[in-house]
Amino acid sequence: MPRFTKYRKTKQYSNEFKTKVVQLNLLDGVQVKEVATTLDIHPFMLSRWRKEYREGVIMPDKRKKVVSLNKETKELTKLKQLQKENARLKQENDLLKKWQRFFAEERGID
Repeated sequence: MPRFTKYRKTKQYSNEFKTKVVQLNLLDGVQVKEVATTLDIHPFMLSRWRKEYREGVIMPDKRKKVVSLNKETKELTKLKQLQKENARLKQENDLLKKWQRFFAEERGID
C-alpha cells in the first residue's frame, strides 16, 4: 500500500461565513442544492452547518453587525430569472431552427 507523503489540507470556514450561508439558506424559496453549488461547497456540509446552527454550535460573532442579506437575495432572484430567460431563449432558437429547416425542405421539394 503506498504511503502518503503529502497531507491534504481541508478548507476551514469561519463561523461568520457559516452563519451567513445558513441564514441565506433559511430564506423562503432557497434550496440547499442551489446555495451549495453557488458557493462551491458540498450540500451535505451545508446541511450539517444548518443542524449545528439549530443546536447552537455555530453562532454569529456578537461584536460584529449581521449584514443584511437583501443584496444576496436579490442576486439569487436575478440569477433564477436569468436562468429562466436563458432556457426560454434556447427553446425559441431551437424552434426557429426547425422552422428554417422546414422551409428549406419545402423549397427543395417544389
